[in-house]
Amino acid sequence: MRPAVALLASAAGAALVALDGTVLIVVQPALRRDLGASAAQVQWTSTAYLLTVAAFLVIAGRLGDRYGHPRLLLTGSLGFAAASAGIALAPGAGWVIALRAVQGLFGALLQPATLALLRVAYPRERLGPAVAVRTAAIAVAAAAGPLIGGVLVARADWRAVFVLNVPVALAIAVLTSALRVPPPARAGAGAERLGAAAPALLAAALGACVYALSGVPEHGWTGAPTLLGCAAAVGLGVLFVRGERRGERPLVPAAVARSRPVAASMVLLMAVSAGMFGALFTATFLLQDVRGLGPLETGVRVLPLTALMVAGAPVAGRAVRRYGARATALAGTGLVVAGIAGLGSGGPVAFGVLGTGFTAVMVTATGTVVEDAPPGYAGVVGGLKQTAANVGPSLGIAVAAGAGAAGAGTDAGAALPVLAGVAAVGLAAAALLPGRTPVGEVSGPAGVTG
Repeated sequence: MRPAVALLASAAGAALVALDGTVLIVVQPALRRDLGASAAQVQWTSTAYLLTVAAFLVIAGRLGDRYGHPRLLLTGSLGFAAASAGIALAPGAGWVIALRAVQGLFGALLQPATLALLRVAYPRERLGPAVAVRTAAIAVAAAAGPLIGGVLVARADWRAVFVLNVPVALAIAVLTSALRVPPPARAGAGAERLGAAAPALLAAALGACVYALSGVPEHGWTGAPTLLGCAAAVGLGVLFVRGERRGERPLVPAAVARSRPVAASMVLLMAVSAGMFGALFTATFLLQDVRGLGPLETGVRVLPLTALMVAGAPVAGRAVRRYGARATALAGTGLVVAGIAGLGSGGPVAFGVLGTGFTAVMVTATGTVVEDAPPGYAGVVGGLKQTAANVGPSLGIAVAAGAGAAGAGTDAGAALPVLAGVAAVGLAAAALLPGRTPVGEVSGPAGVTG
């Protein structure tokens, strides 16, 4: 195998999935106007993708171990290209939502395979620099998503965002086809069968929760659709937990579920990423529909967040080593809360504060997960970390939509205090992280590392 080709395919594949998780944020007002979509439909164009990725990341990693990660990378890239082309040609919002879910499924096949490919291509002593290149590509892609979206909408329209995916995904497929990788061994933990019931139940429970939250502006908290959605989410969640406890091969192994640092990191990731992505969803409509800015101007306004998410990662790593995970995560979460609360002004300072705090939280939580993963479960914990980092934005955008973020007039900004409160939940989780125990430096924004 040629390591350079494997690294190029890995970095491009992971960056493509990360980019599509954030690029739609700025283009959603244009999509809504073009398709005549409702606020709930606009919200689902993001959450359908994020929920599907989150639900199938872990099982995709297991499938790669069993059938070969290059095979999954090839399948994922071809499917991703086809789904993107379909979205670019979609005649209505319903088609966009359905195809975004399909795109998320193939994205879930892509993401774990990109990291596993590096483990095959590089010896252990050379793996670190290769993973760092992949992580940097992901971080830049995710952080630059809003700006790229703004440029494409300004020069063409929202469909150009998905047209761009097609040649990139096809190039990844060509690179992957050129690799020659030995077939995977059929024995061991990686070859264990893992049913689809657990991820399907997880996706259904989260979907019901998101549906209930996003429908609050239309139906109210006591409306029948809201109550039924919440009841369905609780019922499906109970079935998921019961299956996890009784199953021979649960999606979340017992050793992982009992680890307090890992569990606290997952809650922290979900709370902070929910607050931030919900706030970005809100700020997009506030800046464009209320302040009258264009998509490109909005993307430029978000640049301080982009720059500090990337540049702040090594600084956050040094802070973790010096002050410990707990102190760094508490400070980072506090900055996220302050940044969300200040986004109502639409100024660059609030975006910069938000980016600084977010990268501090993500570096700390990722490092804690890596260091405190129970022996033999590093891969599973990595998949769960990515899952948590995709679930958070899904719920955050749903909360924002439920609080009227995509509504008309100045009411769009009313969601920001609610989202600041959601992010503040992360303070309790951050307090449970280790103190001054050194944590390995692992950089990269949530949802874009692995």
